[in-house]
Amino acid sequence: MLKRKALDDLGLWKSRSDRNPLIVEGARQVGKTYAVRAFAEAAYESVYELNFLERDTLKSIFDGDLSADAILTGIRLNYPEKRFSGGRTLLFLDEIQACPRAITALKFLSGDERFDVICSGSALGMLHGQVDSWPVGQVDYLHMTALDFEEFLWAAGLEEDIVETVRAFADGAKQIPEAIHKPMMQYFRQYLAIGGMPDVVKTFFPDRDYAAADAVQRRIYRDYVADIAHYAEAEIRLKAQKCWQSIPLQLSKQNHKFQYATVEHRGNAHKFGSSVDWLLASEMAMKVNNVSQIEYPLSAFETEDHFRIYPTDIGLLICTYDFSLKRALLGQEDGLNQTESIVLKTAKGGIYEALAADILWKRGIGDLRFYRNTPGTVEIEFLIEGPDGVTPIEIKAGNNKTRSLDTVLQNPDIAAGYKFADQNAGISGKKITLPLYMLMFFPIGQRKGLN
Repeated sequence: MLKRKALDDLGLWKSRSDRNPLIVEGARQVGKTYAVRAFAEAAYESVYELNFLERDTLKSIFDGDLSADAILTGIRLNYPEKRFSGGRTLLFLDEIQACPRAITALKFLSGDERFDVICSGSALGMLHGQVDSWPVGQVDYLHMTALDFEEFLWAAGLEEDIVETVRAFADGAKQIPEAIHKPMMQYFRQYLAIGGMPDVVKTFFPDRDYAAADAVQRRIYRDYVADIAHYAEAEIRLKAQKCWQSIPLQLSKQNHKFQYATVEHRGNAHKFGSSVDWLLASEMAMKVNNVSQIEYPLSAFETEDHFRIYPTDIGLLICTYDFSLKRALLGQEDGLNQTESIVLKTAKGGIYEALAADILWKRGIGDLRFYRNTPGTVEIEFLIEGPDGVTPIEIKAGNNKTRSLDTVLQNPDIAAGYKFADQNAGISGKKITLPLYMLMFFPIGQRKGLN
């Protein structure tokens, strides 16, 4: 059983006296249903699970009267074998995006003390035009992603106290003993090759079967392509598929800017812009905007036509390459001693950027930006706003110099900057160097709350 942070978040939600129906949202196949079922089994005496994709006829419960009594009676009539337990019953509405009327009904179910309501769904942001009345202010939200790196470590068998010991070295950028640093870099490379999709992680552990995990990754990737054909509007289906499938090539270029001409010869924003928006709304991908200046607030300096696109799980990028690339990425890991491939030499920078974006996204840092000046002489992979202003982050796959970060740190308004690289920790002036795996603790020194 995979340990998910969402289970703690669900427990916090249930402990609140003012809780509303909860919508667990996120991309497909990230473990929403699994988490709710595991929580429900431990927290409730009776659970009514309605999956609107699996059993289409259940939608009729929400066709007419949307009062709590009418809905509850309709559900109980469809599940006569279950016993209703007042105050200890959960209504679990799975794949709720397939039944927009059920979303409207949440406002009428809110506050009924006879039962709790948890819903799960994907791409809910694209449903607003189909929902008669969105239950604004009458629902709570929990966002889920695929497993983050910390959850991946738990799946590998590392106990929480081990991760907390590693975290302590990040605070103050203390030198990490080699007996800790080396295996942590090995786990980091494993995560790079495997990603966090639950089915992939469960296949990979405990035997660390890369080939079996690769097959599951590729199946999920095909499922995502099929989802575009199934859920996207007819006029953008093919274009959204082309945009999605172009991401590995976009990230293999020297400049990782998303270019519509890479999607299709003479492609432009007018033709493909709505397709990119669909990928973002479905959470298949994330967008990182360029800024013309490193100055607070960053949103004021975004350049609309200059952005990068990354998958929301690194495994969905890695599986698009030949399996030999994984062997090259792993290097000495598990005895896979391979020389660096030509593909890896051209793709490595974009892959490590995508991995960093994966980790930061799953940390809940949604407003990622980057800086690249017009000559291309200064480039900072990520800029993040916080209590201390703007924090620049430079990502290095190896142990290269950080000329761009050094240049940016000359700005007196920037308190500090981070270099995450394949090396040990240290501090030099305003530059803090940490191993790549320490990204899972960013912002350094802060504990993350709800996932």
